[in-house]
Amino acid sequence: MNLLSVILLAVGLAMDCFAVSSMKGVVCGKRPWLMAVFFGVFQGGMPLIGYVAGSAFANVIDRFDHWIALVLLTIIGGKMIWESFHEVEENNSKSDGSIAELLTLAVATSIDALATGVIFVPYSWKSVLLDMGIIAFVSFAFSLLGYHVGKRLGTHLPVNVELLGGLVLIGIGVKIFVEGMGWWPL
Repeated sequence: MNLLSVILLAVGLAMDCFAVSSMKGVVCGKRPWLMAVFFGVFQGGMPLIGYVAGSAFANVIDRFDHWIALVLLTIIGGKMIWESFHEVEENNSKSDGSIAELLTLAVATSIDALATGVIFVPYSWKSVLLDMGIIAFVSFAFSLLGYHVGKRLGTHLPVNVELLGGLVLIGIGVKIFVEGMGWWPL
């Protein structure tokens, strides 16, 4: 996967981190750096787990990897788009910024990233580690940014970040599919 695709994938995956972090910036002003570290570690680590699991089936996945990427990224992106238009009920009054709460949020926001690990199966281990590092760093940065945007702007964010993230993930899935089918001229 080329660098631009990895960065776009990282941005798409980090949109959940941004959205949750901005909410935390609004309701709870505690531990933004720790939250960003947790989000980065889990967003970078979960695809690695998906990659390792998917590698066990590499000979089967190799022929269908572009289909798998399209389906997974479309499902994940579609879920993000759906959630962007449907308010998820959360009890923010109990938001205390505890380590347990931050870990729970980090795991919850990175479940989607686990599934994306499968799309890295055709690539070398060295390349995958670099890609996971990029995903982790972007998630870390977006978490800090989201926290500070939430703290300053409150609930009046000018962009629907979940919608944008969903569209980016679907776009990446389509690009990988088109490349896998041999339709991409580059």
